[in-house]
Parts: sequence; C-alpha cells; structure tokens
Amino acid sequence: MIAAKGAALITTLLILGILFAVMLADIVGRIALQVWGFIGCAAGLFLASLSAYFTDGQQLLLIFAGFMLFNFMTNLGPNAQTYLLAGEVFPTAIRGKGAGFAAAFAKIGAVMTAFLFPILLDTIGTQPLLYCLIVTSLLGAAVTWLFRIETTGVIAEG
Repeated sequence: MIAAKGAALITTLLILGILFAVMLADIVGRIALQVWGFIGCAAGLFLASLSAYFTDGQQLLLIFAGFMLFNFMTNLGPNAQTYLLAGEVFPTAIRGKGAGFAAAFAKIGAVMTAFLFPILLDTIGTQPLLYCLIVTSLLGAAVTWLFRIETTGVIAEG
C-alpha cells in the first residue's frame, strides 16, 4: 500500500508538471522552461544519488524527493517543451514532417532506454548510472541553450 501511495504521489507530480508547463509556456518562454527543466531533472537525480550515503527513512526520503522533483521538472521542461517546440520551429510547409521526425527520435530514445538501462544498471551500478544521467540532463540544458529557437510570442506564417 505504501508503494502504491508513493507511485500515486509521483504520478501526481507528472500531471502538475504538465499543468505548470501549460500555464507558464507563454509567460516564461519555452526555452527557459526546457533549460530549467533539464537542470531540475539533474537536481532530482542528484538528490536520489545522495540516498546511497544514508539509511532507512532518510534514504527513502531522498529517493522519493529526488524522483518527485525529477518527474515534475521533466514534464515542466523537456517533455512538454520538446513536443511544443517541435510543432513551432519548423516552417508551416514541413511542420508535420518536422514534428514527426522529432517524435520519432524521442521514441527511439525511449526504446533504447528500455533496453539499455537494465544492462547499464547491472554493468556499472546505480550510482554511476545516476551520475551519467545527471551529466546528460545538464548536457540537454546546454544544448537547448546553445541551439535555442524561442517561439514564445512569435506568430506563425500563414
């Protein structure tokens, strides 16, 4: 029952992240939300990684807090904004193809994750894998910032 309550709480934060993304995308901007989302994901993963240095209740608290932050920030930033940006940055004539291409790459990443994570977890262990994920989240923030195309307030061509 405790696991179910924890899963429900974490899922609630996924939904809250999307709601905040919807409310803030036109106010804060898509790029800012994506960058801060990636940084928040890294912070959540770092919190979870600290659990290795604690026991019992403290360990569980850090794991839950880390993954709650990760889930909220994922849907505030990279998840929501990737789909939003993909539909906005391509010219109208190829917008459907561009958004489809972006979605296809996201699905390739999801499939690779499903197959590779168990192997990596077994091969390098939890801590190194979490540190790798922290680095990739920070790289996501950096790449987003370096190659940014802010679409907030831009009116699409006809």
